[in-house]
Amino acid sequence: MSRWRIACVVAALALSLAPPTATPWTMPPDPVSAAREYRASLANLLPFREDAVARARETLTTRRRLAEEGLIARRDAEAAEAALATAEAALAATQAEIAQTERTEAEAAAAAVLASLPKPAPGAATVTPTLTLFRGSREWSLGAALTSLEQFFADRFRRALPVSALGQTPVHDRLGFDHRNALDVAVHPDSVEGQALVAWLRARGVSFLAFRGPVAGEATGAHVHIGEPSPRLSARPGPG
Repeated sequence: MSRWRIACVVAALALSLAPPTATPWTMPPDPVSAAREYRASLANLLPFREDAVARARETLTTRRRLAEEGLIARRDAEAAEAALATAEAALAATQAEIAQTERTEAEAAAAAVLASLPKPAPGAATVTPTLTLFRGSREWSLGAALTSLEQFFADRFRRALPVSALGQTPVHDRLGFDHRNALDVAVHPDSVEGQALVAWLRARGVSFLAFRGPVAGEATGAHVHIGEPSPRLSARPGPG
């Protein structure tokens, strides 16, 4: 592969990671269907990302061998290393967005369920086969509580709190949910970590939703949403 083609690959992958240009935004009328469609589009993209990583890794192996034999310049191998790093970053970003879309889909599916249930009293919980809603007795502030929550989790489990969404994300924007004062943690609520987390939140009167998945018996989208349920965003008109 020529240096020109390597440069083109790097440029193309970098563009694929760049944020999209501003376009008129409309709130999807059915966020569950919108989430499923978006997740399907990402799933279709995933094999191309995986193939790009495999090809970039193969190219790097070849170029390192050629550079060691003195047949090409070392900078050609370094260019292949950069191309692999870009391809791996694109793959990781797509995988993370699929997981976040699954979690947001679970929240969207829960919105209709929550709307049909009475609001629990402060300090009480509403439990269904797919979710638990705990209404805290104190005001939740994302910035004020995050540090103590991270410290608790790190002390208890010797690893960082697996935050999957801190405040608003592009996926929440796309699906029309206000997540600015909420935090998602990627643990199953019935796991040891999940049970410890929700116990900590209950003891401190912090509202949360524990999602076991949008469908009973399926763990897809399972996570703990800390804060009040995310309301729908008001529709924002496009420019002009």
